[in-house]
Amino acid sequence: MTHAQSDPQNPRTDTDAGTRWSAVVLGGGDPGDAFAAAHGVNVKPLIPIHGQPMAIYVLKALRGSGVVSRIAYVGPTTPEIDILIDTRTTDHGTLLSNLEAGVEALTRAGLHPNERVLVVTADIPMMTAAQVTDVLRTAPRDAGLIYPVVRRRDCEEAYPGVKRTYATVRDGTFTGGNLFILDPTLIGQFLPKLRELLAARKAPLKMAGIIGPGILLDFITRRLTVKKLEDKVSQLLNTPARALITPHAAIGTDVDKDADLQLAAQHLQVPA
Repeated sequence: MTHAQSDPQNPRTDTDAGTRWSAVVLGGGDPGDAFAAAHGVNVKPLIPIHGQPMAIYVLKALRGSGVVSRIAYVGPTTPEIDILIDTRTTDHGTLLSNLEAGVEALTRAGLHPNERVLVVTADIPMMTAAQVTDVLRTAPRDAGLIYPVVRRRDCEEAYPGVKRTYATVRDGTFTGGNLFILDPTLIGQFLPKLRELLAARKAPLKMAGIIGPGILLDFITRRLTVKKLEDKVSQLLNTPARALITPHAAIGTDVDKDADLQLAAQHLQVPA
């Protein structure tokens, strides 16, 4: 098994065959979030950028992609958000509890057989419709879980000076994306271990420790490869897991501090 790589010039695609996707947008958060409170809202995705909640930009990118036909939103909304979603679920307090709730909402609405689900956090407002399309187009078909990653050089080229958490392996230095693709029928199978892995997603050494001493040693000595990591995660989750190397820095650039908010405001257009 080899890792996939997004290539907008040479797409291979589920969407080429007319596949329509469902999406879960994670718009919840800690009601005590100081960053959100400082901007006068309860949760981060409602922080305004050019007068619109941050989540609006994410939802418009999904809708504008032309391949996302149904959106379940988890978390508090505004009237502007409600227009862009199909169903809303109450915030359950944690990322994976919200993921479960969103997938359950889509399942009740009637997912198609073999349909996979795109899961997106509502705090990546610089993501574009074209980038959504490209990620879905290039997503490998033989995996129950697909996690996009972005090379550090692509992040720094797109957003000079941006501060992200990176991990270096033999293939390069990467930051994790803020979306992933999963087979919803397998969620109960891999959720407990995925919960543990996602909790460590911004702590590379902790992540390596969870997935074994051999991986940890390879990580420290820079011998770890994307393929070896994929194989180990697949073993842990008992489902094929793949990394998707994408050049789209916006997917790896979430907004969690004022400097990120200023960056997003600089790169996003003021609504007409």
